[in-house]
Amino acid sequence: MTDLFSKFDPLIQQREALLASGVEDPFNLVMEKVLSPTRAICNGRETILLGTYNYMGMTFDPDVIQAGKDALDNFGAGTTGSRVLNGTYQGHKECEEALKDFYGMDHAMVFSTGYQANLGIISTIAGKDDYIVLDIDSHASIWDGCSLGNAQIVPFKHNDIDAMGKRLRRIPEGAGKLVVLEGVYSMLGDIAPLKDMIAVARKYDAMVLVDEAHSMGFIGPNGRGVAEEQGVLDQVDFVIGTFSKSVGTVGGFCVSNHPKFEIMRLVCRPYVFTASLPPSVVATAATSIRKLMHGGAKRAHLWENSRTLHGGLKALGFELGTGEPQSAIIAVIMPDLERGAAMWEALLKEGLYVNLARPPATPANMTLLRCSLCAEHSAEQVQTILGMFERAGKAVGIV
Repeated sequence: MTDLFSKFDPLIQQREALLASGVEDPFNLVMEKVLSPTRAICNGRETILLGTYNYMGMTFDPDVIQAGKDALDNFGAGTTGSRVLNGTYQGHKECEEALKDFYGMDHAMVFSTGYQANLGIISTIAGKDDYIVLDIDSHASIWDGCSLGNAQIVPFKHNDIDAMGKRLRRIPEGAGKLVVLEGVYSMLGDIAPLKDMIAVARKYDAMVLVDEAHSMGFIGPNGRGVAEEQGVLDQVDFVIGTFSKSVGTVGGFCVSNHPKFEIMRLVCRPYVFTASLPPSVVATAATSIRKLMHGGAKRAHLWENSRTLHGGLKALGFELGTGEPQSAIIAVIMPDLERGAAMWEALLKEGLYVNLARPPATPANMTLLRCSLCAEHSAEQVQTILGMFERAGKAVGIV
């Protein structure tokens, strides 16, 4: 019998070799207790959290928590059904209303995860004989949505406007075309030139979907993302997002002004055939979204944190993923996986948690220590983090 797991042997061997070197498993961290949006007990140590995507620190907001408790009391623990059957509660409609108000759009559709939002929307609107033009560094959920719909997939070099235009120009006249972009790319924390890219997409009569998972709540005057920041939100056909970043809970969504959008509730398989989110989750999400509408002070503080950490790491001699801070993600480039893992462990022993990201998830075969800042990080904590990076970097020989 052929072992269907044999295809994973190189990865198994790489992991075994890494653990044999004596480092803690960077992909098996356990949070025994979460103390706040920025602190937890991790692998038995009190730790500053710098790798949670909890950008706006909403996970412990008292109003958000109370909304979840009330929903548990009034509606129970779960729905046990799909949105098109028994799984639409009052809270699901309220959450979609909050999203429509937040984005100023006509339609909103909530999914059980952000992954499912991309999987469902992309695979449903772009099918056989349609073309999807997408950035080569797109998230796995975007690639999987493309594959599930059986569309023709046409990738282009990361953030390359000319390359995108050339791909669009070669698509047969009259074919359905969807351009898929992200506001912030999660590995390096860089943003897309959406204004110019959307202009090119419109030139070739393509519809546009933008994933704003890592910019919602933080970037833009009202926290609506990079499309808002660059003044092109009204030119985007579909915005995909998640509740597991700035909103502080779990779930995904799509908002749109397309007049036919509501038919998606009957034809989108990852929506139709999945149990809906528990009432407590949509209650926390709706409350958080409405509070994010008034989050200007928190957004300003988060930008200050990003500028301080980026500038401090650069001054210490670390190689970073972007020349200037572009988002709440700051990627620190490591020489290789072994030294990246050693640096990750050294930081954990200092009392700091970051993400260790490795190929194939990362672009250009990079190993990264990915830092995601929070609006609840104090200025003092950011200075403490810089000291931890300096000591760990010197101990491992990175700086």
